[in-house]
Amino acid sequence: MAEELIVAQGGKTEKYEVLYRQIVALVEGESDDIACMANMAAMIHSTFHFWWTGFYRVVGEELVLSPFQGDLACSRIKYGRGVCGTAWKMQATQVVEDVEQFPGHIACSSLSRSEIVVPVWRGGEIMAVLDIDSEHLATFDEVDKLWLERIVKLFDR
Repeated sequence: MAEELIVAQGGKTEKYEVLYRQIVALVEGESDDIACMANMAAMIHSTFHFWWTGFYRVVGEELVLSPFQGDLACSRIKYGRGVCGTAWKMQATQVVEDVEQFPGHIACSSLSRSEIVVPVWRGGEIMAVLDIDSEHLATFDEVDKLWLERIVKLFDR
């Protein structure tokens, strides 16, 4: 089913294919996570023009705001709270069609309507999450999930 969806979403898939190759070339040989996060966030954001694109790093029992593109954001998110904290706790990507329907959603911006949060793994542990918000409902789907998970796997080196 995922393969059929990817074919049906050809334009988006093609953008992700090009973006992925560009990100691989850019981060190859770069050992600094913050530098990689900054460039990845900028490239994803400029390719798809999402409302907010960025990372939160795991620091103790909180997620701490890291490189991002977009409006102001929450600086810290506790384990298990909101979509980001839930992705960390559940150890799984969260695709939320309508953030108003997500129990405990943290509204950093009232303009955010849908969200995807992808855990970033390294050595069997989550080191960060990639958080992307859209000002439109139901923006994210299996195509986004597949490609964003592939992109963040570049950190598991």
